[in-house]
Amino acid sequence: MRTARFLGTLVLSLALIAPTPAHAAPSDWSKAVVDSTMKRFTPAELGGWGYTRGLYLYGQYLVYKRTGERKYLDYIKAWVDRFVHADGSIDNSFSNLDAMRSATLLIVLHQETGQAKYKKAADKVRARFTTYPRTADGGMFHATSKTGQLWADGVYMAQPFIAMYAKAYNDPYGYDEAVRNMRAYYTHLKSDDGLLWHAYDADGSEPWAHSAGKHSSEHWARAIGWFGMTAIDLLDVLPADHPGRADLIAIVRHLATGYTRYQDATTGRWCQIVDKCADPHNWTETSASSMYTFMLARGVARGYLDASYQQAALKGYRGVLAKASVGTTGLTDIKDISEGTNVGDAAYYYGRKRVTNDFHGLGAFLIMNEQLAH
Repeated sequence: MRTARFLGTLVLSLALIAPTPAHAAPSDWSKAVVDSTMKRFTPAELGGWGYTRGLYLYGQYLVYKRTGERKYLDYIKAWVDRFVHADGSIDNSFSNLDAMRSATLLIVLHQETGQAKYKKAADKVRARFTTYPRTADGGMFHATSKTGQLWADGVYMAQPFIAMYAKAYNDPYGYDEAVRNMRAYYTHLKSDDGLLWHAYDADGSEPWAHSAGKHSSEHWARAIGWFGMTAIDLLDVLPADHPGRADLIAIVRHLATGYTRYQDATTGRWCQIVDKCADPHNWTETSASSMYTFMLARGVARGYLDASYQQAALKGYRGVLAKASVGTTGLTDIKDISEGTNVGDAAYYYGRKRVTNDFHGLGAFLIMNEQLAH
């Protein structure tokens, strides 16, 4: 009943949104975004194996699951088949966490098609976890070349896959490993204001890690969004009696406090550096705003968060939709998405390009919209 009341309020409130697109807003934003992307790119043109395409295509898979439109799944399969050979081999060394995000599609395709090659490819990624380097407390390095570094965005790239693999193939190790990493990252990146620092360096040798806690100095929006989505996704995968659930719920509640504290009162979105919206160089960023909105809405729907957070989710949703439009070609555009970003100072984050239809934003938008609009 809580979710039904929320969605009822949401539908009524959409009338308050007043975008001025070249074409009328679609009745189904998720389908419109997927259809537009498929018109812009064939599977061969979509891009290489990497986390941004894996994120986007996972969002497209959610739309397929709701609509049953086979062309959406066929498109995902065609993209993955560019990298997975008939014998299940896959040409990737998986030397960084970013390379692992798209592996969630291997599990999905094995379940949808029954083709053994996808399971064999997923097995290769699973085996990589055995030797992948970690900090002393178990946190997976962001990349093998970044010794001792934990970046908040890294958890979304690897932990949902290892937990999904555990559930699909009765491999309980993955549940424990995912929770262990979330704890390790959270210990080093948590800040007292309900947010997270972007990154941590175990030996403090990086120029951005000279604080007492060896963490970076800014609260970059999307990194925190990745972390929140990971916690909420893992809660959907972990067994009901897993002892790590309480820690993940605590993370969701910590972030919900920060999200609502720093939500921009005018737009309902969140800024590139979350706690510095008053800085004239700052700007509201669409992918992170989608992620925060998703976590708040899913947290309320699952009972992890109090119903009072519904209004923040609704306001965030309206704010994100204000960044979506339909152009003169009839294709959708979602704007003000930060390009890919490393660890830096405030000027670096402020100076990142604001891209239209970047896959960070398209994927986050789909995940958010499937939670809130359907």
